[in-house]
Amino acid sequence: MFTGIIETLGRVHEIQKDKNNLHVTVESSITNELKIDQSVSHNGICLTVVAIKDSFYTVTAIEETILKTNIGDWKVNDIVNLERGMKLGDRLDGHIVQGHVDQTGICTKIEEANGSWNYTFEYDKNLNNITIEKGSITVNGVSLTVVNSKTNEFSVSIIPYTFENTNFKDFKVGTKINLEFDVVGKYISRLYSINK
Repeated sequence: MFTGIIETLGRVHEIQKDKNNLHVTVESSITNELKIDQSVSHNGICLTVVAIKDSFYTVTAIEETILKTNIGDWKVNDIVNLERGMKLGDRLDGHIVQGHVDQTGICTKIEEANGSWNYTFEYDKNLNNITIEKGSITVNGVSLTVVNSKTNEFSVSIIPYTFENTNFKDFKVGTKINLEFDVVGKYISRLYSINK
């Protein structure tokens, strides 16, 4: 479990394909605090640390993860948002994030708004995920509040701190992002699809 409050950024150092899996080696300032078998959120994808060496650690993504997320599009030197699992007893500053990406989306619009930024994203509505106005959404692992919720589109507003300390600053129109929908929204979506 995570909170969606990004702890630091990592840089993709190496990507190795191994049958249907991807081994991704990341360089990060928190590597010396990690241990083998620890869960770390990478752009919202919960991945397990399988190796550590110096300032680098490696995680493995299986085929299911590669198909449902943007990890297959990552390249060496890409910057990823990182968050270690939350500790019981800590404050929940974001919202409950499972690290299980529901689907990907595409950035369709970026607007600078006099000191903040507005981002609009589209996603495939046929997967029955929904956003709720003023509800929570996780974009590349970042806990955000939904504005302008529509059937297959929503926007978020980013403060300067989030812009500077996440990979949002690298987004362009057309960037593929990972989405984890709010647990409450998922529940409502499932009820709605059952009662159709």
